Amino acid sequence: MSFFYFEVNMGKKEEKSGSFKAIHWADATADRIIRQCGDKESYTVASGITPSGVVHFGNFRETITVDFVARALRDRGKKVRFIFSWDDYDTFRKVPANMPKQEELKTYMFQPIVDTPDPYGKTESYASHHEKNYEAQLSRVGVDVEAIYQAKKYKKGDYKEEIKKTLANTKNIKTVLDAHRKQPLGDDWLPLSIYCEECNRDKIATMSYDGENTVHYTCELCGHKGSLKLDETSRAKLPWRMDWPMRWAYESVDFEPGGKDHSSEGGSFTTAKEIVGPVYGGKPPIYLQYEFVSIKGAGGKMSSSSGNVITLKDVLDIYEPEMVRWIFASYKSNAEFSVSFDLDVIKTYEDFDRQERLAFGVDQGNQKKVAMAKRVYEISSIGEVPKEMPFQPAFRHLCNILQIHNGNLEKVREAYKNEMKNERDERRLRERSERALFWINHYAPEDFKFKINEKAPKVEMNELQRGFLKELQAFLGQGWDDITNDKELHEKLYEMIHKVELQPSDAFTLLYGILISKEKGPKLAGFMRIIGKEKIGSLLGDIL
Repeated sequence: MSFFYFEVNMGKKEEKSGSFKAIHWADATADRIIRQCGDKESYTVASGITPSGVVHFGNFRETITVDFVARALRDRGKKVRFIFSWDDYDTFRKVPANMPKQEELKTYMFQPIVDTPDPYGKTESYASHHEKNYEAQLSRVGVDVEAIYQAKKYKKGDYKEEIKKTLANTKNIKTVLDAHRKQPLGDDWLPLSIYCEECNRDKIATMSYDGENTVHYTCELCGHKGSLKLDETSRAKLPWRMDWPMRWAYESVDFEPGGKDHSSEGGSFTTAKEIVGPVYGGKPPIYLQYEFVSIKGAGGKMSSSSGNVITLKDVLDIYEPEMVRWIFASYKSNAEFSVSFDLDVIKTYEDFDRQERLAFGVDQGNQKKVAMAKRVYEISSIGEVPKEMPFQPAFRHLCNILQIHNGNLEKVREAYKNEMKNERDERRLRERSERALFWINHYAPEDFKFKINEKAPKVEMNELQRGFLKELQAFLGQGWDDITNDKELHEKLYEMIHKVELQPSDAFTLLYGILISKEKGPKLAGFMRIIGKEKIGSLLGDIL
């Protein structure tokens, strides 16, 4: 079979015809889809979430997994329909702790999520509030989906025939489910959920089906006894274990991943595979299990219902959009990992920059590593891959520049103006600066933060230290301008230290105290060059 492989070469895509070598797991998955589903012109890939609360960052792993596979299929010249199902006709079963108007929301328990009001009063429903927020976040990371709102589908009656098929196969479905249950389902069990006509809740005590078109029920909560015509009602819904395989068949889904909670033996994927063919005449999609992702230091699995969540927006406050994609693309889908908000943020930026240099041939590496760096970089890009090696303001250095200029982004831009070549470089500096500043203000350790003193603080020093400062003051007036790099200044500082026979630690502690009122800080030589001789000279003048 022949494919096209797009190789990143200093930002240019070169089309190479011939046998495609699957480098990334997304490419291998795309190959598997084509091989097992047949070489078609178009494929449907799927993902979805129940908007029971704030959509957390852990949910994003499924979405981005599908997006990577969709990109791999498109790179093979295939059309891809990426459907994203919002299960907003599910039942509102728990009020998350982080939601306002707790008591009001509790009055909507067991009603459809879509019928629950937005506690913020900004959108038409509780479901819509969470849907719109997440869709806006997906747009920021270059994920484009065809959203399907399941409440609209059910209320329009799109699944009427599928509901009848389900009820007609009650015995077969029960046999499948009972095979994976400790306690078998009751003889009167039906594979259907109903929202009561009187109280709009799904707490149904009894239910029966006439085998044709009518379901009779009694509500457990309000006692209402009613009858629903399946051809007319919008109050009937399939439970998850039937709803999922039904939609595989209805939408002709070729690929959909799932977390390990769905993937365990006897889990919803197991039963869905056994139900989809006999009941709905469909086939199970190509499946890929993904592992959970966590935030370093947060602890445990994120849960929308608990309210203790980190969102994609929270992560985008720390990392550039392309970096968020790159973090996920750098791990196999079945690898569990954490995203750091602590000091490891610096290392993550350094790792990304190193991989970017490998992808553009600026740094050298073995053929396998370079090929992987290129492919990961390509599927992490938003829009076109840059045509030349992008500007890389080192995150640690950028944090120093920001703090020296008290977070003034215009002054930061001035410091880097000679290093930027185009609008893409300007965008990176702006985005990285905003995120570095946010990280400093919200997550950076206290010993990482500093502020340049306006005036020198009172410091205790001995005669040797005073002698060192006088040597430095003289050097600022004559000799500083000849320094061209950090190493030269570092060596010059040691010359002055040795000249007055001072211990280096006593000199450095003194200078940090004068500059930022701390005992330590960024590497001193580079730090002093950024601050500049005028400011250093002014602070020394306050003391000497």
